[in-house]
Amino acid sequence: MLLLSATAVVCAAQQRVVVGSKNFTESYILAEILCQLLEGNGVDVERRFGLGGTLVCYGALRTGAIDVYPEYSGTLTQAVLRTDRISYVELQDVLQREHDLRLLEPFGFNNTYAIALKRERAEALGLQSIGDLARVDNLRMAFSHEFINRNDGWPGLATAYDLSFVPRGIEHGLAYRAMEEGQIDVTDVYSTDGDIRKYDLFLLDDDKGYFPTYLAAPLLHAEVSPEIGEILGSLAGLITESEMQAMNAQVLIDGKSFAEVATEFLDAKGLAGTDRKRTASLSANLIRRTLTHLKLTGVALLAAMAVAIPLGVLVYLMRGAARPVIYIAGTLQTIPSIALLAFMIPLFGIGAVPAVMALFLYSLLPILRNTATALLSIDPVLKRVAVGMGLGTWQRLRHVELPLAAPTILAGIKTAAVINIGTAALAAFIGAGGLGEPIVTGLALNDTRLILEGAVPAAGLAILTELLFECLERAIVPRHLLSANQA
Repeated sequence: MLLLSATAVVCAAQQRVVVGSKNFTESYILAEILCQLLEGNGVDVERRFGLGGTLVCYGALRTGAIDVYPEYSGTLTQAVLRTDRISYVELQDVLQREHDLRLLEPFGFNNTYAIALKRERAEALGLQSIGDLARVDNLRMAFSHEFINRNDGWPGLATAYDLSFVPRGIEHGLAYRAMEEGQIDVTDVYSTDGDIRKYDLFLLDDDKGYFPTYLAAPLLHAEVSPEIGEILGSLAGLITESEMQAMNAQVLIDGKSFAEVATEFLDAKGLAGTDRKRTASLSANLIRRTLTHLKLTGVALLAAMAVAIPLGVLVYLMRGAARPVIYIAGTLQTIPSIALLAFMIPLFGIGAVPAVMALFLYSLLPILRNTATALLSIDPVLKRVAVGMGLGTWQRLRHVELPLAAPTILAGIKTAAVINIGTAALAAFIGAGGLGEPIVTGLALNDTRLILEGAVPAAGLAILTELLFECLERAIVPRHLLSANQA
């Protein structure tokens, strides 16, 4: 058994470490191994798993939102640093010197990209290498979104092998199911994926050596103590490619949890530490995630109401500002959800704060538009009557115009609330938790049960919100206005 020095353990125990992972099976497993190894040495650990890819994980590490996550040398070289192929030692030096990050020694395996298709399909078409794809027409290609846009992904591969196909984008975990159901022919895989064995895939030979080496290793923020690095460094060279593929298969084929696979690995390597915490029950997880989901959406909705309703009144009073203000709010609504969440990371890190900020921005348009539209659509006759009664501008707003506009304003708030409930599921990609957690994990594992574990409660929450707003509308809107609005 490998024993770490008592001094390292004592010093490390004084620091809390936030461990992140990307949203695919292997990253979950490696991150869980890091967590359990640290916990076994008395270190307090916080898990931030399932973050949305390299951009999110690396950004979170740079901002200090997480302290460590498993990364790959080829990804760092090609997708992050965007440089030519360099040695592992040179990569470590560049990261330390220019980015204040420490790349530890590799776990021991190379998980490179590969191009795959069903074995019987490859045999039927006589395909052996990536170059053979050029002589086959009408192949249905779908690659992960990250692969399509990375320097070391499809653009360079298409140039190197003179491929003219235009692939579709697909979530990595869903590609295997799509291939199994005959919806696509070719996709990108990681060479240690357990799905390769599960779906009997054939990996095309990279005969031109296009893909670089992807050595997996812990990537640490510079402020993480050397003692933590010493503990995590004990994993160097302990995982072979066959062992990693077997661990992936245990999750995907045998149905074991990430924690179970990590525990068995550490036990086998003589690195087991203290007893692991029990996994919370399904009901406990559901309650925790639902409360987190409600917190995210509730805070964002209240903040949006506090800004959008007064802004809508201002737009009503200052007609010239209506078009630009609503245009700006509408532009924010067109930004893709995951992109907006990613943009928030450099400003607010990961977790609840950037998620609430993104949801707040998405809530502005429906509330603002409904407030302004409701006020602008009030019958001019009623306005003249209010003026004739001697009411001032603010008196008319308070006693006449806002009460008349209340049903429409409330409808805008209800729309924003329902939008938030759905969009908040994506917050799991930046470590904010909520009902998106099992959805993200289910996508990584291609597990419909897990996806439904988050999707069904989220849909139920949206329906419940609709009903609650109907009750609220009946309670606060005068009956004669409510009847007129429904008519």
